[in-house]
Amino acid sequence: MIKEIHSEKDMEALVLEWGFLPFFKNEFPGFSIEEHTPPELWYDSDSGDWAPWDWKGPVARMGTCVYGKFFWKKAGFVSMEWFPDLANLRRDGYDFDARFDDELASYKDKELYDAIVKNGSVQTGQLKQLCGYGGKDGKKGFETVITRLQMQTYLCVADFDYATDRRGVPYGWGIARWSAPEAIFGYDAVTAAYARKPDQSRQRLLEHLQKRLPQASEGQLVKLLNM
Repeated sequence: MIKEIHSEKDMEALVLEWGFLPFFKNEFPGFSIEEHTPPELWYDSDSGDWAPWDWKGPVARMGTCVYGKFFWKKAGFVSMEWFPDLANLRRDGYDFDARFDDELASYKDKELYDAIVKNGSVQTGQLKQLCGYGGKDGKKGFETVITRLQMQTYLCVADFDYATDRRGVPYGWGIARWSAPEAIFGYDAVTAAYARKPDQSRQRLLEHLQKRLPQASEGQLVKLLNM
């Protein structure tokens, strides 16, 4: 029986139980927040509410899991129990500055990463302005760069900012506020698996996912883990 998500706490609990949970349906049945959310909560046509969307920020703020585009360049959560091994695997032992120094990251990547680290957290619109994206003569490719840095685990979504009406009530779509996971959870917590070789982290993650997704082939799971 599929556990249903009816609240922020339900969402957090399911992420912690699974360790990894994409937001949207994917090639593995049942492996998404979307499939665990009752249809009437996924979108209420009468009120216009999208409950799971509104819960993403509060769950990201709980300090137990990381939110970002970590699955096939699409969004989802990873619990802090497993994020250090994912970071160790995806980063291949490199902190970002070392990756850039070894010419494995572009200047565009460094520019975005440095702007976020310098400010602690930065909203999407502010980040684009800081780094010169948008407008007729602005840089292109923001989504490509910000997605790549998330998939490599160097960046995550810290929260979502909302516009407010005259009464102070938030409305509309949340705007992502970006951060390095180290700024939220601490360097030692994020890099806790660095003592292992990346291949050892891959094996740990693979064994965990094989228990959760027994219908998946090893090749499918390796593709999920390796970006």
